[in-house]
Amino acid sequence: MNDLLGVILPVFLVIGFGYLAVWRGWMTDDWTAGLMKFSQGFAIPCLLFTAAATLDLQAELDPLLLIAFYSGSTFGFVSGSLAAYYIFKRPAEDAVVIGFACLFANSLLLGLPITERAFGADALAPNYAIIAFHAMFCYTLGITTMELIRSRSGERQSLAQTAGKVLKAIFSNSLMIAILLGFAVNLSGLAVPTAIQDSIDLVGRSALPTALFALGGTLFLYRPEGDARVIAMICVITLMVHPAIVWTLAHVFDLSTGQLRSGVVTAAMAPGVNAYIFANIYGRAKRVAASAVLIATALSVFSSAFWLYVLP
Repeated sequence: MNDLLGVILPVFLVIGFGYLAVWRGWMTDDWTAGLMKFSQGFAIPCLLFTAAATLDLQAELDPLLLIAFYSGSTFGFVSGSLAAYYIFKRPAEDAVVIGFACLFANSLLLGLPITERAFGADALAPNYAIIAFHAMFCYTLGITTMELIRSRSGERQSLAQTAGKVLKAIFSNSLMIAILLGFAVNLSGLAVPTAIQDSIDLVGRSALPTALFALGGTLFLYRPEGDARVIAMICVITLMVHPAIVWTLAHVFDLSTGQLRSGVVTAAMAPGVNAYIFANIYGRAKRVAASAVLIATALSVFSSAFWLYVLP
């Protein structure tokens, strides 16, 4: 148990320091927003570019790993949406947002550092394989479903308009742009000049600690209010059901130990801030999404310890 705490606690202590800094007024909301913008708009893209450019695509881009992970994601989205609509009697658009919160695991800000601390930097290749498709898959599923729901409620749009919204959301995302550029370098065999690559690596090394600190400050703004049963459902699906599905399918598909570890740890992470961003885009279920991000992130201290304990 002490070893598990040694892996997990530093990650959440950095988040806690960020939370404390904003709570005590040592950092303003604007500073926190700037730090998050730097980490997600510049530092993390640098990290992902290098990962995509150097990833052994033939060895690490295993379709069975992606099927295992995204089957769990899809189940979370469908089950969360249906439960929100039929059990908790939320409007259809709210239900899609709640389903999105069950879908979008915090693969970057939590999944990467916890996997690295638990299994070492050399264990991250399967994480990057999952992350390469994460935003594209989640936003395509969430936006397409929302637009179809809205068209049925009278806000009809053409298929081209819906596809345009999906593509804009995906390809205006700096993380996706960095991944695509990295894959372009990888597939072309071009060498990035040493001075440029060294500068990219320098910025990339600041990505995870900066992002974790900024995440803590951002979470202070998300006050948990009401909707306790819906939030509890999101926490159960994201922290327990999704990783359990990945665990099961990883054994069915006979994935490697490294793939099992990365898949389960990534699946076991709390909803990312993108869950709130999606809610904010459509102006639906924002309180639920914000509260779920905060509460599930706190609970993931314990769920992470559980999954790391049962993993080989």
